[in-house]
Amino acid sequence: MGSAVERTDEHVREYLIYRGFTSTLKHLDADVKADKEKGFRVDKIIDQLQLFIHNFDLNGLKDYWSYLDRRLFCRLEDVYRPTVNKLRTSLFRYYLVHTVQSRNPEKTQEFFQRQAQELQVQPEWRDWFVLPFIPAPEQNPAFAPYFSRQWMDTFLVSLHNFLSVLFQCMHILFFDSEVQRTASLQEENEQLRQILFALQGEVNLKKEDTVHHKLPPYVQNMDRLGDTELDLVTCQRNPTLTTTPSRNFFSTFLPQTRRAPGKTPQGVLPGSLPHPAYVGRKDTTAIQSVKPKDPTVSKDPKPMPSTGGTCEPQAGSTAYPRQRRHQDHEKERKELFSKPQSQIPEKRVECGDPEASPEGGTGGLTDSPPLNQTRVSREGGGVAGGLAVEQPFIKLSQEEYGEHHSSIMHCRVDCSGRRVASLDVDGVIKVWSFNPVMQTKATIMSKSPLLSLEWAAKPDRLLLLGSGVGTVRLYDTDAKKNLYEMIIDESLPRILSLACSPSGTSFVCSAAAHHGLAGRSGSVSEAVPRLPNPPPVPGQLLLWDTKTVKQQLQFCLEPGPVAINCTSFNHNGNLLVTGAADGVIRLFDMQRYDCAMSWKAHDGEVYSVEFSYDENTVFSIGEDGKFVQWNIHRCGVKQSEHSLPQDATGPFVLSGYSGYRQVQVPRGRLFAFDSEGHHVLTCSSNGGIIHRLNGEGGLDSVLPLGGHKAPVVTVDWCSAMDCGTCLTASMDGKIKLSTLLAQKS
Repeated sequence: MGSAVERTDEHVREYLIYRGFTSTLKHLDADVKADKEKGFRVDKIIDQLQLFIHNFDLNGLKDYWSYLDRRLFCRLEDVYRPTVNKLRTSLFRYYLVHTVQSRNPEKTQEFFQRQAQELQVQPEWRDWFVLPFIPAPEQNPAFAPYFSRQWMDTFLVSLHNFLSVLFQCMHILFFDSEVQRTASLQEENEQLRQILFALQGEVNLKKEDTVHHKLPPYVQNMDRLGDTELDLVTCQRNPTLTTTPSRNFFSTFLPQTRRAPGKTPQGVLPGSLPHPAYVGRKDTTAIQSVKPKDPTVSKDPKPMPSTGGTCEPQAGSTAYPRQRRHQDHEKERKELFSKPQSQIPEKRVECGDPEASPEGGTGGLTDSPPLNQTRVSREGGGVAGGLAVEQPFIKLSQEEYGEHHSSIMHCRVDCSGRRVASLDVDGVIKVWSFNPVMQTKATIMSKSPLLSLEWAAKPDRLLLLGSGVGTVRLYDTDAKKNLYEMIIDESLPRILSLACSPSGTSFVCSAAAHHGLAGRSGSVSEAVPRLPNPPPVPGQLLLWDTKTVKQQLQFCLEPGPVAINCTSFNHNGNLLVTGAADGVIRLFDMQRYDCAMSWKAHDGEVYSVEFSYDENTVFSIGEDGKFVQWNIHRCGVKQSEHSLPQDATGPFVLSGYSGYRQVQVPRGRLFAFDSEGHHVLTCSSNGGIIHRLNGEGGLDSVLPLGGHKAPVVTVDWCSAMDCGTCLTASMDGKIKLSTLLAQKS
């Protein structure tokens, strides 16, 4: 009941703030502070009663119990009235015992003088009138049980249980049961989904002939979308049923129309271009045929690749394997764009005419296509070869959070997408929300330097804070207080990384020793020349239980103890991937608690590492400036590699007047994926940049977010809401929130 009341109060506050009712909000806060029911929090009601007793405030105790009787107990049935009377009698006896134990006989006599008229008619109080005249009542057989600690604790527990059951049966807020029911259904769906993935993994495991790694069988295909489900999705993407274009770069320039699977329209070449009016069209009118204007073009066209990824065999698929077709498409695309615009043959067709005009005329189609038939990129994109390229996102708005006064190190959104926690180099943490309005919820000041933070998974209001003196704090952002402070290891004081398991029962923390050289483990400082072969920074990786607040185990790091810079769990917490200062990526099996595989990933330190959406691969960014995709089913197999500029990987440099120069090494997340894993957000010198993963090992920049005047040092992408929100934090303490709308093709 208490949590439901708090949620309701918070919703009412947000509504009043949204409407601008500031005076009403002030009255609401005043009434909440003076609330005698304490928000239906039983522990606070018990504390208030004990406060009256310890202060010998008999009037306050009587008035407060009378209020509870009028407000709560009078609603009960008559059968519960004897229980209420017994609790009241025990409460006053508890008060008398306290006055005797405190050696305050004046308060004892005052109680009987003021309550004599009321108590003398009650049989249970007749023997108590001699209490002030007994020299040692705690030794008297009639009163000794009431002076025992057992009776006091039993009374408080009974009162607590009675009030708890009373509040649960009142049903003041009906929607709280719906919230609990929704949460239970979500947990049940998650369990059923894991069972489905496990069954899919068993089916796929039987199809494999060889195993190239030492992952256990239950982890080999435990991805978010199993291979069986991926094959099913691919089969359903038939070009006769959908107009969604394929994700390879060349097919975006082909007309998005319905075609029969495995057939190529007569007279159309794979490299030919339609009229620009038909690029990005969403109508379902079929183009029957297109004849080339150039008579020298070969009449035996190559088979056109399907834009829908159909499962049926296509014409020419045996002669042109998938890799060969991609190479041919890329070659034709380069030849196409290498020609001047005037040399590109223009083909114009008429939707209703089965053939184009023999003389190469327009066939009734004007030179200027209607505006509603062409989608032009507005931000961050452009027109390539005279054709409009469709944007995958539309930037709806961009807001700024400017409560920090120094460079940001971390900026993370919680699991629910409601709150953001940001940490700057001065050790100031801001907990704030951005929906419906931007508002600071809590400010955390720390005497010791803070190096890392992470949101807890369950409950999502808890925040893990790693310091530079070997401690990890568990902070409650709602109550605005520290719950626990764990001492990790005084010999390894720097907590570089924190990651909470999706189940919320445990978290891993990386502790490292001090390092005098410039690197990821340093803070904001001037750059120091890097040694050719720097010595490894000692460190350890520990697993802690969140509920018992005790260390469970220490992971074995081979070939030796090394500082772990970044950590990340997969969706169900069965796998943990880490990136270390020695450039090695390690993959841990969290059910056996050992390292399943490890490989040398980068020349230098690993700065950031994340699982892909299907969790068959791992992406990483290292000190060598490479953005690499790794196959976790084949140890050390590199699937793709892309070089990034320094402003995307660090160290980040901010220069100013009079020779001022500030250098910050990477510490927070350097890249983040969207909800489907098709696009990635990276840092830059003036804002975040959204790239498309093109499937060929490269990144295609599709939308620069901009808005910053200083280098962006960490990013995050929240897709919990209807519109995705990109967070980009820079060295001047500014955080930009860019709200995006995904365009449905």
